[in-house]
Amino acid sequence: MEPTRFFDDLTLIPEKLGHLADQLELGLPGLDQAVLPAAGRVLILGMGSSAYAADVIARDARATGLNVVVELASSRTLPPPATDLTVIAISATGGSVEVLAAIEPYVGQGRLVAVTNRPDSALARAADAVVELHAGIEASGIACRTFRHTLLTAAALLDPSASGSSARVAAARQAAESTQVLIDTRADWVADVADTLGGPDGTWALAPVERLSSARQTALMMREVPRRTAYASETGDWSHVDVYLTKTQDYRALVFAGSAWDAQALEWMHERGSTLISVGGALTGATQCIRYPGDTDENVARLTEVIVGELVAEHWWRALQG
Repeated sequence: MEPTRFFDDLTLIPEKLGHLADQLELGLPGLDQAVLPAAGRVLILGMGSSAYAADVIARDARATGLNVVVELASSRTLPPPATDLTVIAISATGGSVEVLAAIEPYVGQGRLVAVTNRPDSALARAADAVVELHAGIEASGIACRTFRHTLLTAAALLDPSASGSSARVAAARQAAESTQVLIDTRADWVADVADTLGGPDGTWALAPVERLSSARQTALMMREVPRRTAYASETGDWSHVDVYLTKTQDYRALVFAGSAWDAQALEWMHERGSTLISVGGALTGATQCIRYPGDTDENVARLTEVIVGELVAEHWWRALQG
């Protein structure tokens, strides 16, 4: 990992999202070879940010009736190969040891699809079809662009319809513009947000289940880049698993707005004097609210809002360097 290159990778997000939008509009290479059967099961394998992204896309697909689940590639209890099972293995580098181990039973079964940023990787060579992420090489070794491209690519695999493609292209283009806005205006907000969230007990990120990937990716970036304590929660579930800490700790939260359960979480936070910053919508009691163009569109939000946490993580890391 080279955190000195992290900001460089972040600044390329708009350009690479635009490039992927072009690819989606033209027909993403590899999709024609990875067509899912009309009836059947889909198993998605990944680790870390790949699994975070796949999880929310799979939830969307299940809502349309598709039989799809996401499992960590490290699991020892995966289904056996079967004629009705399509396996989608996601690894940005194509070399994740857990993913390579998990796909072994499925190699040569005719239903193994690789999603990777490296079409010459071990994962790609083992697969029956390859769909490239087109994120460019992340010089820092930190999965920021590939996280976003996994969201779009997984969605294209699970919903290849023309209407779905059009919506993804539009969301990618708007997210590229909105991300650029947040990068360009970071001097207006990032230092204050970083100071507010940098409490002695860590930072919490909350997001609705439809965008839980944003909270998970944010917490990961805060742990991976500046090596700070950070946690992720789903906003509704927060009242069952994390609310207890607001009573005993200096609770600092970055809340991605839009959950049906925002008010419930906010009530507890206000009562116990927690500190929070909202992203994508005004929340009562937030010391600051970060908005951007298109933030009411869930698909745009998934691709854009994580830049807030990433820039905060980069700010913290830079502060450590003096």
